[in-house]
Formats: sequence, structure tokens, C-alpha cells
Amino acid sequence: MAGASSFQLKTVVFDARDHRGLARFYVALTGGKEQYADDEWATALTGDGWRLGFQAAPDHVAPQWPDPGHPQQMHMDFRVADLAAATAEAEKLGARKIGSGSNWNVMVDPAGHPFCLCAYEQTEPITTSAVTIDCPDGEPLSAFYAALLGYKVKYSQDKMAWIGAEEPTPMGEIFFQPVADYNPPRWPDPAHPQQLHLDFLVEDIDASEPRVLELGATRLPGDGENWRVYADPDGHPFCLVWMV
Repeated sequence: MAGASSFQLKTVVFDARDHRGLARFYVALTGGKEQYADDEWATALTGDGWRLGFQAAPDHVAPQWPDPGHPQQMHMDFRVADLAAATAEAEKLGARKIGSGSNWNVMVDPAGHPFCLCAYEQTEPITTSAVTIDCPDGEPLSAFYAALLGYKVKYSQDKMAWIGAEEPTPMGEIFFQPVADYNPPRWPDPAHPQQLHLDFLVEDIDASEPRVLELGATRLPGDGENWRVYADPDGHPFCLVWMV
């Protein structure tokens, strides 16, 4: 069931030792533009309107996909019109190819985060498909995020799931993929990093926190003037943020 929600997916955030450099990489990869950068934080928009954040993590331990001992936790999926050309361009920018399938390549960005380039019939050279979340079973986790965002569950079978907004919109798709021997983050322990996390914009934190806890989230240590940290039912940290 989909419907209106007071929660809005605002930003997909990457941890990185060189957060400014990683922001420049994704700007160049997606034909996007940088919005903001300082010593702790950077933001950018992809060419098709996804908002990406990059936070300084001096002790960042990179994923080593597909090693379950050093999991990716989340990754970005991009559709490309020409897989060979997009792969060559990503490598030119500093990415590495570490896997492939019949119509997709697994790449690693300069900070070590995997992402996928997937061949797709389109006129644009590259578009953002979704952010994909690792989990033991995508069906219950997709239900959590669908309820949170008011999204529709578009697919749910064999522990895989996909949710999306009723109306096409940037940042309107989230995939969930099952992982054997799932190893959740243990934020803020740097030995078990979150790698990526999601920020959700809310209008009223005092009303939104009880709702997110009711759905199955857990409050984690960490807050600021306009943000608080939580974990989803499978342990992925996320933030509720609001305007001040």
C-alpha cells in the first residue's frame, strides 16, 4: 500500500577518506554538479537529480566486495546506453572493474565503494537507477522503507524486493538484495562501517521519531542541531534531518 508520507529521501551519503575527491568523481561520472564542499562534508547532484552526500571519514575501511567480512552494505546502480563506453569512462575517472554479468559491470569507485553499470536502451549516456541495500531478506526490509516513504512495493519475491514512488521522480527507487552471511554495520564502530547511509527529510522530528520507531527502527547514539541517527531493522544507520 502506498500513500502520502511525511518522510522524504533526501540524500544518499558515502563515507570516504577523500570526500571532496569522491564528490568530484560522481559529478564527472553522472554529468552532475557539485553543490557544496567543506572540510567535513560535500554534496552533489547527479545529472538526473539524485542528491549525493560525501562525509569525511579519516578511518574509513573500504569494502572488499564480495568478501562478506568487508561488505558493501549499499551500492548505487546506474543505467548506461553503451556499457563498454561507460566502463571505459569510469575507469578513466579512477574506477576499477571487479565483476561483470551478461549486461552489467561491477565497478569500484576511488574510495572502494562498489557500483553497477547496467546496459539499458536509452538516449541519455547515464542515468541513476536506484540505491540498493544489502540485507538477509529484502521482503521485510522493503516493507519497512515502503511504509516509511509511502512508496509502492513493485516487486517482492525470492527475498529480493524493489520499491518506488507512485509518480516517477528523482530518488524514487530503492532495491533490496539478499546476501548470504549478511554482516550488518555496527555504527559507530569503524571496524564494521556503514559505508553508505540514507538521510530522510522530516518536518517535525518530535512527531517523526515515534513513527519511525513504531515501524521497527532503533535509535542510535548521535545527533546534532538538525539530525538524529537511527538504524533500520537490519542494522543500516540512517538519519532524520529537518530544517532549522
